[in-house]
Amino acid sequence: MVETKEKSMKKIVIDARELRTSTGRYVERLLNYLQEVDTDRSHRYVVLLKPEDIEGWKPKSKRFTPVACKYKEFSFGEQIGFLWQLYRLRPDLVHFGMTQQPILYLGKTITTIHDLTTVRFRNPSKNRVVFACKQWVYKWVVKIAARKSAAIITGTEFVKDDLAKFTHKNSRDITVTYEAADAILVSPEPISELEDKQFIMYVGRPLPHKNLDRLITAFAELQEKNPDLHLVLAGKKDTLYARHERRVKRDNISNVVFTGFVSEAELRWLYEHCAAYVFPSLSEGFGLPALEAMMHGAPVVSSNATCLPEVYGDAAEYFNPFDTDDIAKKINKVLASDTRRKALVLAGKKQANKYSWKRTAEQTLTVYKQVLGEK
Repeated sequence: MVETKEKSMKKIVIDARELRTSTGRYVERLLNYLQEVDTDRSHRYVVLLKPEDIEGWKPKSKRFTPVACKYKEFSFGEQIGFLWQLYRLRPDLVHFGMTQQPILYLGKTITTIHDLTTVRFRNPSKNRVVFACKQWVYKWVVKIAARKSAAIITGTEFVKDDLAKFTHKNSRDITVTYEAADAILVSPEPISELEDKQFIMYVGRPLPHKNLDRLITAFAELQEKNPDLHLVLAGKKDTLYARHERRVKRDNISNVVFTGFVSEAELRWLYEHCAAYVFPSLSEGFGLPALEAMMHGAPVVSSNATCLPEVYGDAAEYFNPFDTDDIAKKINKVLASDTRRKALVLAGKKQANKYSWKRTAEQTLTVYKQVLGEK
């Protein structure tokens, strides 16, 4: 008689407090596909969510259990209350989907660190002294989280190398799992004021590292050759967008459209009708918006900073994000050439299809098994 040995149950906790925020796409997609790719019945998952998100997230697998976590990121409660919640759960492994975590938790952990942008850029909408203190604490948390994690996950090789240098973490303990873009499935819905108009666009938050000031300056240069061209800046209006609106009005720059929040249907229409999607960012961990634009047939003109050439390959026209003349020149190069624009559209769709959230989940599961000693 052959004797079989059952595997002991393993409890894996995933910190998904960011699920419904602007940066929560990663953990939401990871959870979706982990339920598909992890067929090991010895694995049980606890998914920690903000109390208000519990009802909105329904697992497809009985092995995934949502649990409320009331402790906010960057709070005293996170360091004390969340710490004890984790110890009470008695997990075999905790995966933090972001850097923020209880630094005194000493169980087995994996941390996904998306980039070091917060370490390097200041937010002018915040109190300078308060933000400087928080930034110092964040740098400290990044280094501690990296050193105490059994494994680190990043979205690109660029971030992997950057993080290894910043934290002195052995690069062999850092795994790259590329992210992916998802096609917008709802039918496109036009924005009436932009119908029959030629426009370039950007979508997202207007944080300083997104470099919108230089994009607006470059657009003003472009208007000398393209007086009917419009610049669309899409994203929920806040104090930072208000600063850009005041600047446009002060400098009398015409044809800049601040849409405010756009629906998925409107965003799809923008991607499908723009003359170019422009991504002027100074720092990214992956760069999902431009990849999403590629998927929907937008030619992409991108900054050559940080990880962006790694992610977009030959599917973008690149510029120096610190040089407004170069930004204007490269956008104009795409606008002026149907051949170049069509080539970018074809290359962009091909590039976007190289990435897969399912593969992200499979690679992440491999890291889980390695840390749990199952491989």
